[in-house]
Amino acid sequence: MSEREGSGRSSSSRGDGGRRREPRRDAQGRERNRGDRASRHFSQQSPSQRSRAADPARLVAFEVLRAVSRDDAYANLVLPQRIRHHRLDRRDAAFATELAYGTLRSQGTYDAVLALNVDRPLSQLDPAILDALRLGAHQLLAMRVPAHAALNQTVALTRAVVGAGPASLVNAVLRRVSEKGMDEWLAGLVAAQPDSTEREALRYAHPAWIVRALRQSLVTHGRSADEINDLLEADNAAPVVNLVALPGLGKLDEAFEAGAQAGELVEGSALSGGGDLGRWSSVRDGTLRVQDVGSQLVARAVAAVPLARAAQPPSGPGRPARERWLDLCAGPGGKAALLGALAAERASTLVANEVAPHRTELVRKALKPVPDRIWEVCTGDGRAIGREHPGEFDRVIADVPCTGLGALRRRPESRWRRSANDLAELGPLQRALLDSAIDATAPGGVVGYITCSPHPAETTVVVADALRRRDDVELLDAGAALDAVALRPLAAGHDGTAQLWPHVHSTDAMFLALFRKLPAATASTKEP
Repeated sequence: MSEREGSGRSSSSRGDGGRRREPRRDAQGRERNRGDRASRHFSQQSPSQRSRAADPARLVAFEVLRAVSRDDAYANLVLPQRIRHHRLDRRDAAFATELAYGTLRSQGTYDAVLALNVDRPLSQLDPAILDALRLGAHQLLAMRVPAHAALNQTVALTRAVVGAGPASLVNAVLRRVSEKGMDEWLAGLVAAQPDSTEREALRYAHPAWIVRALRQSLVTHGRSADEINDLLEADNAAPVVNLVALPGLGKLDEAFEAGAQAGELVEGSALSGGGDLGRWSSVRDGTLRVQDVGSQLVARAVAAVPLARAAQPPSGPGRPARERWLDLCAGPGGKAALLGALAAERASTLVANEVAPHRTELVRKALKPVPDRIWEVCTGDGRAIGREHPGEFDRVIADVPCTGLGALRRRPESRWRRSANDLAELGPLQRALLDSAIDATAPGGVVGYITCSPHPAETTVVVADALRRRDDVELLDAGAALDAVALRPLAAGHDGTAQLWPHVHSTDAMFLALFRKLPAATASTKEP
């Protein structure tokens, strides 16, 4: 059914198995519930179904929310597993995806609405009940689900997985929520906020500190602060699935046969409407991968920048030098797989390093389609590689841990997990990894410093700090490097670095800075 009411209708509207019963009478012999029985409404679901049936698509969305809030899991990793576990068809999978992602994306705004309709602080609610309320609120306020279906199915879900008592609470709260539309709820919430940033935070479902940070980021990277609403809206748009065919190894045929469109920004890419991509043989063998176009672009840019010298002696007369590449922070392996394929095309080799052993295995799996003579995977602290392997690599990509503020479209839960304190905690690690990357690079080689965040503290400030402290590197034109590998001009460069944007390029907000390592004879490390 288009309104996702679920199944479970009984063959008898009486709910008594079809048996006729005598009228029920009270102590005075009067018939109970008298009146026009023909005009009364009877539920078409049997009592057992009303109390226990949970629509599978809603159950999947609920399980995703529980994994995110209880286990600190990532929705984009949990959702496909739960869809396969419950064997949802394409239509139900799409509904579950929108329900889960949409609820997570607007969680803060829904919590503000729910707080007006619950008789206690939300922090005092059982987390499972709160997740059920959020799911119901999203259906009522943001999806084309009839109110009765949203209420009935959310209550049934709560009754099935949490309990009958909580189901009554969910029913009462959601009925109050259903009395107004989203615009009316927002109007009241926004009017109560004197601060414009707080109003934008409610309207666009972002924490206020992120709104401030993104506005500052726009200005830092040469754009207007007036674009903030467009950026916030882009963060809330359902992302299109970005695909990449590994160069020389993969093809886009299956994607095109399933209705995908060729990517407009980078070769070998496609845009898909989603579905169970795991059914495609090219996805199963790893030659066709899900990867944001921004991530594809920055990896290709680092691989394509000309070197100032040959790192190794030619392997034979007239033959080019064999380059050595390093992916310093390779997990979970998306960029490593693309780099490995590019390295194979150019007779180069790749070392992919990851600090966490379980993520090392993900990197190894991602690289499996690439000939194993090309790559090596190792587990180690990226901050030590520059000291342990000084000057050994021609191209080093340092995609450092960051707040992920540039990937809020694909990781909607991240906006509610992060805090401004994370910036201070990540800063020293980002600087140490960049220093290690530079130390590991041979003179004339290239370092790509990458973050999936536009925040100045993680981007331009780190770059400026490295240039201030060191005189063994120079900054290259990252904007020009991106344009060189893109299918059309991106206009992403500013002051030597480059920043992609969801509302401008329909990519994650990837940042790229490119450094060239200077010859040792002219370089020395400055004092901090």
